Amino acid sequence: MNRIFRDATGPCLAPGGSVVCVGAFDGVHLGHRALLARARALADQRGLQAIAVSFEPVPREFFARGKPVPRLTGAREKLALLLDTGVDSLLSLRFNAALAAMSAEAFVDDLLIARVGMRALCVGGDFHFGHARRGNVAMLEQLAPQRGFALEVMPDIGVDGTRVSSSAIRAQLAAGDFAAANAALGRAFSIGGHVVRGQQLGRKLGYPTANIRLGRRTSPVTGIFAVQVHGVHAQAMSAVASLGIRPTVNGTEPLLEAHLFDFDGDLYGRRLEVEFVAKLREEEKFADLDAMVRQIDLDARQARAILAGNDRIREAAPI
Repeated sequence: MNRIFRDATGPCLAPGGSVVCVGAFDGVHLGHRALLARARALADQRGLQAIAVSFEPVPREFFARGKPVPRLTGAREKLALLLDTGVDSLLSLRFNAALAAMSAEAFVDDLLIARVGMRALCVGGDFHFGHARRGNVAMLEQLAPQRGFALEVMPDIGVDGTRVSSSAIRAQLAAGDFAAANAALGRAFSIGGHVVRGQQLGRKLGYPTANIRLGRRTSPVTGIFAVQVHGVHAQAMSAVASLGIRPTVNGTEPLLEAHLFDFDGDLYGRRLEVEFVAKLREEEKFADLDAMVRQIDLDARQARAILAGNDRIREAAPI
């Protein structure tokens, strides 16, 4: 059974010992999953627990001091993805000033060994930790024999000649290259949430939308998209979506709005997952609502064409 913990202090989570992997794990991409799978395999070989140590907020958010930081996954989604990898426990640390000030040695001694019961550690070659990121693989290679834990440094994972990393995937998404981003993620990029009530403007304009607030999460993508919406029926539904602040109506809060084709129903409160297939254009401010509707007509036709072609590709793919 998976267990989730938040505190850096407390009783040892694995008195019998554990194999640990540490990271922000934004996206839980193929590189992360290889690391987590190796920790799981080592734990099974040695009769130990597999424990993932992560952070919320992620360190980049803490050091940004309130400035928007794009993320591939929100806290809830990252948690679910990490637990799906088969770890026995997840220590999701509250990244705060105290943790940021913790020395690299204390991070190993007080947190990984005393709190998590680490007997073995799996990390990537660019792993840094502790105050001012002073800790690195070279330090771990010195500490491992002194502290009595095994260290395994995982090689980079590449897709089509490109190293898989969260920053690279964020850049691919921002550029609208969903094929490359999805290949590195090992799944389709999506944003999920519960449908909330909006201003009902879309319905008045002939384009009712399912609206999802992003909350504290900053999306790596903005603009107008062809999407597939999961959670309405057993099969995904084609849609055209907007993700942005809606400048034509003087919006300020980022909002994900999806118009589901050939659907008329009440989705309020339903949790939906919006899968991004293709970017159509950037968000823009129109002179009036009529001009905006004319562009939405074009967007909807383009999205239908793209998604119809996407469905044909899926149907033709070998099983």
